[in-house]
Amino acid sequence: MTILRVTLSLLVALLVATPSFALDYKLGALQITQPWARATPPSAPAGGGFLKITNTGSAPDRLISASSPIAELVQVHEMKMDGSVMRMREVEKGLEIPPGGSVTLAPGGLHLMMMGLKGPLKQGSPVPVTLVFEKAGKIDVELAVEAMGASHASH
Repeated sequence: MTILRVTLSLLVALLVATPSFALDYKLGALQITQPWARATPPSAPAGGGFLKITNTGSAPDRLISASSPIAELVQVHEMKMDGSVMRMREVEKGLEIPPGGSVTLAPGGLHLMMMGLKGPLKQGSPVPVTLVFEKAGKIDVELAVEAMGASHASH
């Protein structure tokens, strides 16, 4: 009986010590997976958010806006080369998610730009974001905050 108690205690300790992983979300025909962000320095005015949106339906949908209580403004941005200069700008008219397709927001490409941060994004502290889709509606997601300079989610 003592061995069983010790084993159960160790299992509970391991579960409690396991790092949290970002959740995956479903909203109608949309699946939102691997939501994450990079940690920012204390005085950073902006931070980036990343995720993958898959549309399992037969009609397109569109990410039309986003918001977060930790930022004054959240926009979907794209990065594109303009000659030899990388430019970043807001995606006008929202981001289309094609039927049967996926769109990935990742460093160096499409991303959520959180501007006017009210505090730094801290590794291990999730960031709440509300995504608004033209057809599917609203969904609240949490971005898992990874280390500064991370190139992908560690989960």
